[in-house]
Amino acid sequence: MIADNARLRVTLKNSPTYSALGAIGSAFAAGSCCLPLGTFWLAASTAGASAWLNALRPYLMALSIALVAFGFWQARCAKKCGRKPTVLSTVLLWSAAVFIVVSIAFPQMLAEIFAG
Repeated sequence: MIADNARLRVTLKNSPTYSALGAIGSAFAAGSCCLPLGTFWLAASTAGASAWLNALRPYLMALSIALVAFGFWQARCAKKCGRKPTVLSTVLLWSAAVFIVVSIAFPQMLAEIFAG
């Protein structure tokens, strides 16, 4: 029973970090309809992958926003319980929030930056 509690504490400690990474990943996937990443990853069917991801873009953006909000909520709950979030989780969470806002507000500018 004690080992289960320790494992739960370790899992909860890293939860904001996982939420931030998930949000960045889903925002990156949502923006990949405009990025030439399919050619680097698969080198085939880029047009099909872009069309498919473009259809999922609103859902992926909503997932990104939800994951970042969940990460902020977890960090707030951790502070209420007297635990201080790690610097890494705080930096990742705020970086994810900024990346998502930029990718929603300026998708073409972000695509041009990544495309070179």
